[in-house]
Amino acid sequence: MTTRIESKGSELRDLGIDPSAPAGEALARLRAIRGSGSASETAIARALGTVVDPGAAAMLAQMEIGATGALRREIRRSLFKLQQKGITAPAVASIPQSDPAAAPHHLEPGIRAMLSAADPEGVRVVWLLKPRQQGGLVRVWGLVSDIEGLLRVSLTGLNRHELAAERDDLERRAAMKMIDADPPLADFILCEAYRRTPEASRARVGAFLAIRADITGAPEPVEFTHPIYAELKGTLEAEPSLEILREPEASALRLSPKSIKHYVAEVASIQQSVIVLARVQQEERINMVAERAVGELFEGERALRMRRRLEDLAYYLEHTGRHAPAGWAAAAAARLRDGNDPRRIEFFRALVRMQLGAVMAEEREREREEPRLIMTPAEAIRAREQSRMRRS
Repeated sequence: MTTRIESKGSELRDLGIDPSAPAGEALARLRAIRGSGSASETAIARALGTVVDPGAAAMLAQMEIGATGALRREIRRSLFKLQQKGITAPAVASIPQSDPAAAPHHLEPGIRAMLSAADPEGVRVVWLLKPRQQGGLVRVWGLVSDIEGLLRVSLTGLNRHELAAERDDLERRAAMKMIDADPPLADFILCEAYRRTPEASRARVGAFLAIRADITGAPEPVEFTHPIYAELKGTLEAEPSLEILREPEASALRLSPKSIKHYVAEVASIQQSVIVLARVQQEERINMVAERAVGELFEGERALRMRRRLEDLAYYLEHTGRHAPAGWAAAAAARLRDGNDPRRIEFFRALVRMQLGAVMAEEREREREEPRLIMTPAEAIRAREQSRMRRS
């Protein structure tokens, strides 16, 4: 198929790209513009719809991961336009998220980084630090969510005594240790979070790229091989163990109640069914719901998000001296990285069953604690009798 640029090219021209340029050149310019943050994601998605090339569809499919609202609608419009021209977007699972052959990401010598563990909502603190010629340090401080992207970012100058005091204060308040980390990993976490930040929320972190430039002039990383796969290479073939959940930081693996609410309701419906089922039949139906939940909860963006949590959890555990659970987390991450079906992996099946059971137990406890709004006939009679006696 001949690749080309269609339409009058106003979408590209608005971004400073010559509409008569070859498709490959236009794509390269669009990638560079996206990396620089000099144009909105929506404008880039709109322009990609005019580049009739498989690379445009692949870039749009990548942008759709985590996209919401107006941006996602624009991406879908552009993908539809390309589909009409015979260009089909690749499946999400085939989009490289961490290409082992990707070029190494290097930062300038002297840059340091620190990370906290993620909390149950997938939020953590990331610091990038660089010595200043006049003394002291300059620090990029980022608050990162693996769901909402970059929540906050700031650039601060401070001396080493102030840095140590802030670290101690943060560790005390959060009851969580900050670890020294590979600077390229911390930089990638910040950049990926920025790309994932919804366009409507970009205003609060709009200066991120300028702030980052005060620390490093390195290109913004798009592909990155997590260091845990090299550090824990010998553990990747082992079977992941649920023993990892004994570690406090493993709360980051918790699935959100919202994401599993539907499955909890299904299981509850089976348990409360007016049709009398043998216990074996009931368990079979519940297992079917759980298996479907595993397949749906660990696909696409959700699978990538869980994989990132597992990779970073493994890294944190390894760098705090807990080698065995770090290996289990790395092995589970590798299963997702390599495209294994999570429904065939006991770790993911057990993780979902455990969390379904925990949410159901919480709901039952809440129902017991809440006041009854509907009375049984006997309760209504007693209430009327007590009311009559109080009036008399």
